[in-house]
Amino acid sequence: MHKKLFIPGPTEVFPHVLEAMATPMIGHRMKEFTALMDEVVPKVQKVFYTNNFIILSTSSGTGMMEAAVRCCVNKKALHTVCGAFSKRWAEISKSNGKEYDVIEVPLGKAIKPEMVEEKLKTGQYDTFFLTHNESATGVMHPLEPFADLLKKYPDIVFCVDAVSSAAGVKIEVDKLGIDFLVTSSQKCFALPPGLAIAVVSDKALKRAETVKNRGYYFDILQFKKYWDTKNHQTHTTPTISHIYALNKQLDKILNEEGLENRFKRHIEMANFVRKWVKENFKMFPEEGYESITLTTGENTRGISIAKVNEELAKRGAAIANGYGDLKEKTFRIAHMGDLTMNDMKWLIEQLDDILKKM
Repeated sequence: MHKKLFIPGPTEVFPHVLEAMATPMIGHRMKEFTALMDEVVPKVQKVFYTNNFIILSTSSGTGMMEAAVRCCVNKKALHTVCGAFSKRWAEISKSNGKEYDVIEVPLGKAIKPEMVEEKLKTGQYDTFFLTHNESATGVMHPLEPFADLLKKYPDIVFCVDAVSSAAGVKIEVDKLGIDFLVTSSQKCFALPPGLAIAVVSDKALKRAETVKNRGYYFDILQFKKYWDTKNHQTHTTPTISHIYALNKQLDKILNEEGLENRFKRHIEMANFVRKWVKENFKMFPEEGYESITLTTGENTRGISIAKVNEELAKRGAAIANGYGDLKEKTFRIAHMGDLTMNDMKWLIEQLDDILKKM
């Protein structure tokens, strides 16, 4: 029995997406692929309110996180760590031999702009990394205060991990001055895993020209070269089936549902689940920084989250346990992608019934 996924990725994939992935194959050096990219890329730009360069990478979001590090850090990076996935970005800098510093807060807490400014004003850094939505803790950072801060430091490349928020939350890339935004297919875009998307500014591209040892596969200048000189193609063989599915999904997002309605739906689902968590447990994230795409609850009852999921599986669904050190101490309910309020109401009914019997 298929378990409907209420986990923070991979998310539930609907039939129209799966059908699009079965489109007969074309060659990535054919004019048909150029035509496909010419359809998809402007639609991606609309989702992100941007005119910047779009990269479609055959990788997880982590691949484009590594691209940001390899291509943008020349002097020293400043990473902000509030959970497992923001910590991963700092570890990527370390593993690539980059100079970096970290601002770290306890799990469940949010990074504050004043913490960042204290570091940036030293003049040591040329790249700043922020995780918009830390799916390990359910903390979401408002981007506007950081965007305003970075305007004081025009030479710093502003990199944002929006893996678990993009296409579920409004992110106006050009207005915010984001230079490198990373996301991936298996979260709010509601596609199967395997495709990463990056939005890259001219400033980031120019920075890359000054950075040595960028590698090849994730070199953003290679992506740009093949876009500019090779008929809007990619420098290596891409996951064409995912791009067909993305094209289909973007039509649904932009033309059938509409962006504003999509963002509103995510907020409504978040409010509904938060209310239930507050009535039955306790919210884990710091107040005012709760994620819109997933809700993390603190396991104040001390029950077995694994047991809850076993019972839920019998009913055809799955939520997520806490991540890493938070396993069994927290639980995570995702409300992202193409899930609806009816889905969330059904899930809560099942959880209420399970909790009564525990």
